[in-house]
Amino acid sequence: MSSEDLERYETEIELALYQEYRSVLSLFKYVVETERRFYLANSVELEVRSSESGLEFVEVLLRDAWVWDMYRPQRFVSQVRVITFRDVNVEEISSN
Repeated sequence: MSSEDLERYETEIELALYQEYRSVLSLFKYVVETERRFYLANSVELEVRSSESGLEFVEVLLRDAWVWDMYRPQRFVSQVRVITFRDVNVEEISSN
């Protein structure tokens, strides 16, 4: 497979993922963005915690979620737990 074939393949997968995202967006209440992933979810619990060494981290629990990941065979998941030392962005989706 040439690099052009690989690039074309990845572009097609990304386009299909975007189309899927647009199709399922109305099923969810929240958009959640971390440094590694992008999620849609219907329930979001966010808690700032401290590690044993004193560093603060964020624990996010998502329920009824969809994961933006073009290499993941199953994007709908019942529960996701994310632990991160970086920013987490949670937005409520407008019902308009």
